[in-house]
Amino acid sequence: MLDITTADGVVRGIGRRRILQWRSIPYAAPPVGELRFRAPQPVAPWSGVRAATEYGFAAMQSRDGARIGPGKPQPTSEDCLTLNVTAPAEPATVPRPVMVFVHGGGYVLGTSALRLYSGGRLALRGDVVVVSLNYRLGAFGYVDFSEFSTSARPFDSNLGLRDQVAALQWVQRNIAAFGGDPNNVTVFGESAGANAVVSLLATPAAAGLFHRAIAQSAPADWAMSATAGRVFARRCLEKLGAAPADAAEALNTAPANEIRKAVDRAIGAVLWQQPGSFPAAPVVDGDFLPMNPIEAIATGNAHAVPLIIGTNRNEATLFKRFDRSLPTTPGQLHVALSRCGDPELEKRVVAAYPGYPARAAAVRMGGDFVFWRPTIEVLEGHSRHAPTYAYRLDYAPRALRLAGFGATHALDLVPVFGGVDSAIGRGMTAAGGYRDFLAVQREFQDNWLSFAWKGQPLASWPQYTEQRRSTRIIDSPARVEVDPDRAKRLAWQGVRVPDLV
Repeated sequence: MLDITTADGVVRGIGRRRILQWRSIPYAAPPVGELRFRAPQPVAPWSGVRAATEYGFAAMQSRDGARIGPGKPQPTSEDCLTLNVTAPAEPATVPRPVMVFVHGGGYVLGTSALRLYSGGRLALRGDVVVVSLNYRLGAFGYVDFSEFSTSARPFDSNLGLRDQVAALQWVQRNIAAFGGDPNNVTVFGESAGANAVVSLLATPAAAGLFHRAIAQSAPADWAMSATAGRVFARRCLEKLGAAPADAAEALNTAPANEIRKAVDRAIGAVLWQQPGSFPAAPVVDGDFLPMNPIEAIATGNAHAVPLIIGTNRNEATLFKRFDRSLPTTPGQLHVALSRCGDPELEKRVVAAYPGYPARAAAVRMGGDFVFWRPTIEVLEGHSRHAPTYAYRLDYAPRALRLAGFGATHALDLVPVFGGVDSAIGRGMTAAGGYRDFLAVQREFQDNWLSFAWKGQPLASWPQYTEQRRSTRIIDSPARVEVDPDRAKRLAWQGVRVPDLV
């Protein structure tokens, strides 16, 4: 059971507590040397047995971004295109649904090696196979340097998105050997990983590679035009200290960490000067990503698979405390809203947030601006073409409420992966709320697993339509609301974040 023959060679995993796991299996060739800034290429087959018992490298990022525990940063490298497979040890009687997870981290940090993401509890509870993957981040995955291609040294666009497609192609070729059903694949992700899910819906190369999709806290309109992508790539090149004429040489030979630091500085400058714009994002290149995903979904040019998509009620409280990349102050919000081109927008939105400019109202507005506003657009567009289900997480354990976080960004990951009984879950419920948090965990997992098996959540969760806008409010107890926060939704209607300038 631990030795599995894949299309590229035999891998040997590990078994723990009724779970089998294979770690850091390569799904594409290492994107190093001449393959830096190139589309993922096939893996070179190996002979013998390849150990898949330890995690390899995280994608290139800052040391803190790849932390997998207190004082435990994972080593980073350009050689990061690997995935992990987790399955119940009990042999499958029928092929199991496959759930492929794309981690978040703003497209600049994160790793599939986080213990929470291993998916063991989810795999056991739902009798599913869980796959988690690494993909190129930041400088190496989400900057379009293709303008600087030469005949001798071409560069490709949308590398992180291409990596995700390559991982899904690996699943199609190999997951049956692990007991999974290649004809029943659910792709799910959180934060930037949820944006990846939305982007995959609009990526022609992903057709047929997945059959359901779940997007948790998606900044769904993170996508740049080709022009904005070129503008940002030139800024990155300036931070690297290279002239456009020397770009190919510099990008080919500069140490990976120097490129990473230069791009991180360029990202930071955009977040400071143009709040609400996120430059490390997929680029509408007219080729691999031919349309803006929001527009593709609205016009029926996306994959019409069943979709669950939703947000957390207090998305931005986490960023207010630890990360300034979201507009959460009145000053940042004024700049962000004034850039949207509607002179009445700020007045209209402010009226929908009683108490503004008080801090709490501003933080709620910032979270809604980045996450909930574009999620509504996806709900409206996708529901015209495929079964679509909306949710909002309102529940937060007492300790998080007392600390001022509430149902903050990434809280949903704990119940989705069955982490209420883990150290992090126990810490969150130290001040009370353990039983309620367990109920929230059952709500998430019962619906996510029903969706993975059948393509729809439980019967208590109706589809979203533009006529009723039924939304599952995940709380203790859970309930369905029709068009929650209607005044706020109407205030944001039609708002689009402008291109990078």
